[in-house]
Amino acid sequence: MISGKADCGLQYAVKRSGSAVGYCALSIKCGTRDEAGYHCGIAHFTEHTIFKGTKHRSSSAINSYLDRLGGELNAFTTKEEIVFHATVLKEDLPKAAALLFELATCPTFPEHEIQLEKGVVIDEIHSYKDTPSEDIYDRFEEMIFKGHPLSGNILGTTVSVKKISREELLAFVKDKFQPCRMAFTIVADIDEGRMEKDILKLAGKYFGTVPAACPVMPGCSGRTDAPQRCGNYSTPAAEQFDKTISKRNHQANCVIGGLAPSLYEEKERLATVLLCNILGGPATNSILNSVLREKNGWVYAVECGYTQFSDTGLVVITLGCDKANLDKCLKAIDKEIGKLQAEPLSERKLKAAKKQLLGQLAISSDNGETQCLSMGKGLLAYGKVSTGKENRSLVEAITAEDVKEMATRIFDRSNLSRLIYV
Repeated sequence: MISGKADCGLQYAVKRSGSAVGYCALSIKCGTRDEAGYHCGIAHFTEHTIFKGTKHRSSSAINSYLDRLGGELNAFTTKEEIVFHATVLKEDLPKAAALLFELATCPTFPEHEIQLEKGVVIDEIHSYKDTPSEDIYDRFEEMIFKGHPLSGNILGTTVSVKKISREELLAFVKDKFQPCRMAFTIVADIDEGRMEKDILKLAGKYFGTVPAACPVMPGCSGRTDAPQRCGNYSTPAAEQFDKTISKRNHQANCVIGGLAPSLYEEKERLATVLLCNILGGPATNSILNSVLREKNGWVYAVECGYTQFSDTGLVVITLGCDKANLDKCLKAIDKEIGKLQAEPLSERKLKAAKKQLLGQLAISSDNGETQCLSMGKGLLAYGKVSTGKENRSLVEAITAEDVKEMATRIFDRSNLSRLIYV
């Protein structure tokens, strides 16, 4: 793998794979939490409308450009990132890469396209509202991060989306889409050195060869080796609550969770990843799956998820069940968490848990698109791409006491909040 930084400040990484399919992504350190001064939801709306035209291509030309090659063009927005990515045959990677740079640097946001897309996004907002399992999670985040930039809903609101203007979109892109906030990554069966030259050429064409002035924002150390810490990244003080809302749904939905380690608490972060996988990971042998679903049949699905941000993290247990089973589920969850807090895992259980997690990570990283997106996140967060060997060593270093400590810290009563829809 080759990685580096262009003169303009853009970071990049190229990894050779054995596939005829190529993946490329342009990741931008700018998400929902960076919307101060703009209407809520503008980051996501920018992601949608940026495909509607550039100075060189119309909306239809953009949509059909990679389609004609059998490729795919996509994007997504999180609380901290906007990512544009493409999948094509390896020989078409230069075309896909050039298109991603073009989209990020010279969008035109045609007025008629903006109005059309507002209807699409508002429909998306309504669809989430009509899905209790999705809506309850968004509501939980809004409540626990109340008063902090992380509380904003990624989609925005119907009212805020209607107010977004073309001028605001242009200003948002000019303000936030700086090369020092970007990472470009490629995974394909290509010559890494030649691809590196192509990336540097594209970076020079679209951003120039003079280092871009990346503004020092609140919360930024001003160090050039830590661009990931720039932004409104102050650790939130969680708003603790225990609330039940009547939704007149057939099923009861519940989210239980609290603050957790950030991206930069390495030891604690990895112990939390392992803890969540043991407690409610995707495998049917995770504790909550075993007890709530497999043994008692109280739920269709239950999981424990961990979202990592630059200044904090969030661990949540989510479930949906028949209303008559809700109390039984909550008591069982308390009981299983209590066991993890009271006694460290045995050596046998810890070894098995590590092996399972490493297997899941290896299988996931075998996907080229997953690798490409993960590389971009790594560059934006840490300024580097971690290798599989490094990740394995970090997981192997986790102790039973580390897992017990995180179970005690995260699931302490003073840290937990709960939201129930019935």
